Amino acid sequence: MSCWAVPGADPPPPPHGDRAALAGASGNQPGLSTAPSLPTRPGDIPRSTQMARQDIPKDQFHAVGIIFFILGLGTLLPWNFFITAIPYFQARLIVGTSSTVGLGGNSSGTQQDPAHDFNFNNWLTLLSQLPLLLFTLLNSFLYQCIPDKVRVLGSMSGILLLFILTAVLVRVEMPPHSFFSITISSVWFINSFCAVLQGSLFGQLGTLPQGYSTLFLSGQGMAGTFAASAMLLSMASGADAQTSALSYFITPCVGTLISIVCYLVLPRMAFFHHYLERSWQRDPCNELETKAGLLGPEEQSGEQSERPGEEPQGPEKPMLGMANGTLRTLEEISVESPGKGAFALHNGTATSAQNGGPGPERPSVFSVLRKIWLLALCIVMVFTVTLSVFPAITATVTSTSESKQWSEFFTPVCCFLLFNMMDWLGRSITSYCLWPEKRLWLLPLLVGLRFLFVPLLMLCQAEPRTRLPVLFHHDAWFILFMLPFSLSNGYFVSLTMCLAPKQVLPQESELAGAIMTFFLALGLSCGAGLSFLLKALL
Repeated sequence: MSCWAVPGADPPPPPHGDRAALAGASGNQPGLSTAPSLPTRPGDIPRSTQMARQDIPKDQFHAVGIIFFILGLGTLLPWNFFITAIPYFQARLIVGTSSTVGLGGNSSGTQQDPAHDFNFNNWLTLLSQLPLLLFTLLNSFLYQCIPDKVRVLGSMSGILLLFILTAVLVRVEMPPHSFFSITISSVWFINSFCAVLQGSLFGQLGTLPQGYSTLFLSGQGMAGTFAASAMLLSMASGADAQTSALSYFITPCVGTLISIVCYLVLPRMAFFHHYLERSWQRDPCNELETKAGLLGPEEQSGEQSERPGEEPQGPEKPMLGMANGTLRTLEEISVESPGKGAFALHNGTATSAQNGGPGPERPSVFSVLRKIWLLALCIVMVFTVTLSVFPAITATVTSTSESKQWSEFFTPVCCFLLFNMMDWLGRSITSYCLWPEKRLWLLPLLVGLRFLFVPLLMLCQAEPRTRLPVLFHHDAWFILFMLPFSLSNGYFVSLTMCLAPKQVLPQESELAGAIMTFFLALGLSCGAGLSFLLKALL
């Protein structure tokens, strides 16, 4: 189920008097007549619309879907690879050397002092989410100044370079303070690039059918599982600590490089190019996403050279408009209905027949927010709870088992792999169930119950601690709490994001998605800030 795509059938094609509009409706099919094909009675579908629907390119071998799945995976690789490697970073900051520190945080021959771990968990969480909030606010300015292609490829190139830097640091010996400063700076910039990348790709997804948004979100959901699996394979490889860590951080470099190649191939896909061009011609002033980065100069201007068999476009040709469902000239409309605001398509833009002004106004942010404020509140609550304890508290929970091997794999498996798999399962459930869609007043109550997970997880075997006692010593308690904690996170996040567009008019759904993205980022930042307080209470 899509969370972002605007529902509804394909709109009727623009009048044939405008060649630029005709190209957008017919997919630039040669040989189409410029004579209007008008419906003769209510319910008839124009022949040009039927031909356009038949001539839509197919997604051969689901290539576009696979590409967007990979791109979704790539947008969350930095966050997941950094938080999954928290034991490595903590041990590196405590020990001060890289040669004896493995991915599981194990070190040999060095005394560790937990008091000097720099609160790395908290700073990592906070500085990963603040860029998302900041660039969500700045994105409206960025898309106007920087084309899509530059934003996407520039962001992925920056992510790749910073991952290479992180991998190189595995082999470099340096004082803990210097390592902390460089790593935290990398975290800030790499997540800034991710915020720009994610916003740009979400805008392009709005031009495609609904299923492609689901594939993109599924890819994002699999990023955590991919990172946790990469860590387990590196730890289980039997290599020395330094080689294991190096192989782990090389993996996202390869993944990001594959994402860059996939994005370069994407504009060459006829299926993707068709929907991108059609969206641009339907709304050339669309402020949520400018397609200038992927469209050619002729497509950007909406101008095309005349083809053989086409009538020349000239000022003597009457401008056509819609009145009472019938295509009429603007002169006829203005004479018959001088007080009514009929609209026409002229060069791809809705224009008033009465005064030549712009068409319907864009939806108001405040009017849309009044319709979805309950869902916006819920998504803030969901992420405030999740980021307040994950990974700042959950990554510090240690195993009480006497098995040294299980203790080494406990955090990667029970904290990160378990969370990401259950989170992905929760997101997938919304494809079959959207309860309580009919009783939205129940949703804040259900989301509010998740606050109970905060004290439950804090009372597990989290170390170090100086104030709160440990009530749940056994490993099974921690696993029991993590299962519903992660499952409910994925379900409620996907549920709120999918229900928001359903609460507004079709033309308001894209704005509703943008508003929900802002509140999602706000919830992440609130949870990251709250984690400092909860860590101090331990």
